[in-house]
Amino acid sequence: MTRKGKRLALISAALAVLAMAVGLVLFALRDNIVFFYSPAELAQKHVAPGTRLRIGGLVKEGTVVRGEDRNVSFTVTDRTADLDVTYKGLLPDLFREGQGVVVDGALAANGAFRADSVLAKHDERYMPRDVADALKKQGVWQGEKQ
Repeated sequence: MTRKGKRLALISAALAVLAMAVGLVLFALRDNIVFFYSPAELAQKHVAPGTRLRIGGLVKEGTVVRGEDRNVSFTVTDRTADLDVTYKGLLPDLFREGQGVVVDGALAANGAFRADSVLAKHDERYMPRDVADALKKQGVWQGEKQ
């Protein structure tokens, strides 16, 4: 085998090993990947119940209902579509109506969203990039207030 042939075989073997490594990583992470949707995108996608998702938007005014044993229900909106969310646990201190929120969890069979965690914006100018992009796409983005 010539020098060029040996080099070509070595490069081919390295690329095959790299492809196998990437394939194994993606296979291992397939259940841990969480996709981000706005309520309008979720309504268009028709996601199967039980699928792990991350939903972002604004907490709709007048929808926060605190129940017994730290149960909370509220509605996340992107001003095009709404999604009812139920959560059991302590909410972040900055959680309130009209503010940006990101919730992780799964879609229930009845169409509501069961959240495992709730994240609220942390200062006056912060909005998760995906939420801001979705609001800009809908034409309701208020912009940065300086």
